[in-house]
Amino acid sequence: MMKNLAIVLTGLVSMVFISVLIGCKDQEPALSPEGEVDMSIQIQSSAFNEGDTIPRLYTCDDKNVSPPLSWTGVPSDTVSLALIMDDPDAPSGTWVHWVLYNLSPEMTGLEQGKSGNGIDGKNDFNRTGYGGPCPPRGSTHRYFIKLYALDTRLDLKAGATKAQVESLMRNHILAQGQLMGKYGR
Repeated sequence: MMKNLAIVLTGLVSMVFISVLIGCKDQEPALSPEGEVDMSIQIQSSAFNEGDTIPRLYTCDDKNVSPPLSWTGVPSDTVSLALIMDDPDAPSGTWVHWVLYNLSPEMTGLEQGKSGNGIDGKNDFNRTGYGGPCPPRGSTHRYFIKLYALDTRLDLKAGATKAQVESLMRNHILAQGQLMGKYGR
């Protein structure tokens, strides 16, 4: 009787252990084909440096045009580029300011106020294209401009959301880079 009880308990403990392991398994697929993030892309702006204040011109308090950007370090086997700008400090959670995808890998930057040859996605202002920093009065937020080199073009029409772009980018990121600027009101 005790032997049977020990076998049953061992079986139950094993099942619980396996269930816990399965439940803890990372459900998110890797962002890159190898599962690692290659941060070799250098992205910069002639309007502001990493960690500095984003000039008012590029915000909702002025012309609200996208800043000029340039980058280097895009791998030679890149098929397309994607760009996402968001604000992780927004009171309601990360706020998306810009989604741009299927940029030509030969591009080395974007002019002020331009989307280049990419396709504009929808931002959290419910518009396509760029929506500049616009934090609540009395606060300073961080804005991350992230550029991704992909091994594919994204099969998305204009107006795709950040979530849709990120979903299709999974397992296709060859390299990435980011530029962070701040803005307060």
